[in-house]
Amino acid sequence: MELSEAIEKRRTVRVFKKGATEEQLQRIILAGSKAPSAGNRQSWEFIVIDDPKIIEQLGEIKYQLNRKFSPGPGETQKDVEERALNQKKWFKNSSVVAVCTRSGDIGTGWLAVENMSLAAVAEGLGSNIISYWDESKKEVEKLLGLPADYELICVLKFGVPEGEVAPPKRRPDFSWLHKNKF
Repeated sequence: MELSEAIEKRRTVRVFKKGATEEQLQRIILAGSKAPSAGNRQSWEFIVIDDPKIIEQLGEIKYQLNRKFSPGPGETQKDVEERALNQKKWFKNSSVVAVCTRSGDIGTGWLAVENMSLAAVAEGLGSNIISYWDESKKEVEKLLGLPADYELICVLKFGVPEGEVAPPKRRPDFSWLHKNKF
C-alpha cells in the first residue's frame, strides 16, 4: 500500500469486531519505533495491555473523565452521559497499546502514534486514540506502572472495524494554507 493511500484511508474506528493479531500488533508497534525523534533519543515505550481487568479500568477512567463535560449546544446531560458510557464500551474487542515517552518528549510520542495509526491501515485495521489528562492521566500512569520520569501520551486501540466507517468531514483542501503570514 502506498503511503498516500494509507493516509487517505485512515479512519478513527470506535467499534471493533475483534482485535489485532499478535503479529499485526508487533508490526504496528515496530512502525511506531521507526518514527523520528528529537535528538534521536527514541524515548518511546509501548505497553501492550491484554489483561481484561486493566482494560476495564482504562475504560472506567475514560468514562469518569468524559462524563464531567458540560452539554454542548442542543445537548442534555443525558447526552453527555451516553457519550461517556460509549467511551467505556468501545474498548470491547480491541487490542490496546499505551504509548509513553520520557517526560517532556511528547512530540516524539505523537510521531510514533501517527506511524502506528498508518501501519494499522496497511494491516487492514482501524485505530482509535484515547487521551487522558489531569488527574485521570496520573491515574492511568499509576495503573500502568510508569516510572516517575515517563508520561503517558495516549492509549491506542486497534482492531477489525465493525461495519463501514465513513470518511471524516474535512475542511476544503488548502483552506488552511497561508504564505509568509497567517
